[in-house]
Amino acid sequence: MADILLLNDTIRDIADKIKDSAHALYLGRGVNYPVALEGALKLKEISYIHAEGYPAAEMKHGPIALIDENMPVIAIATRDPLYDKIYSNLQEVRARKARLITIATEGDTELQKISEQVIYIPDTLNNLQPLLTVIPLQLLAYHVADLKGFDVDQPRNLAKSVTVE
Repeated sequence: MADILLLNDTIRDIADKIKDSAHALYLGRGVNYPVALEGALKLKEISYIHAEGYPAAEMKHGPIALIDENMPVIAIATRDPLYDKIYSNLQEVRARKARLITIATEGDTELQKISEQVIYIPDTLNNLQPLLTVIPLQLLAYHVADLKGFDVDQPRNLAKSVTVE
């Protein structure tokens, strides 16, 4: 986790490139699908950018129609048993000229070929990957909101829903 936090400046640079986007799509498979949902939720909550988390295997059922050169697609594509399948999904995303940002396992050079940006996390057990993959997504949301001038500690309409039943 400490190694990932060292990527803060890189993640801020990526945030600067997507901060003016109207929408974002987050993709994941297996244990990383819930992480994609969390990444999209955080971006919505604090930067007010419409974001949707989606299972990469199902992207042909709707979201693929929205993908173009203006759409940032943030994908968690770590080296796990579903890697070949998500890589294939991401090739389709790239063919539609999306601004593909991937969270990948250190040493993965394949994703560099199709991604605009790659954020590397250390290799770990498959079931522990979400503990690492969520960190860059949370930092990305934080930096997008901060660059837009929003108060990340007081997101609008959120405090009351969290503190009041």
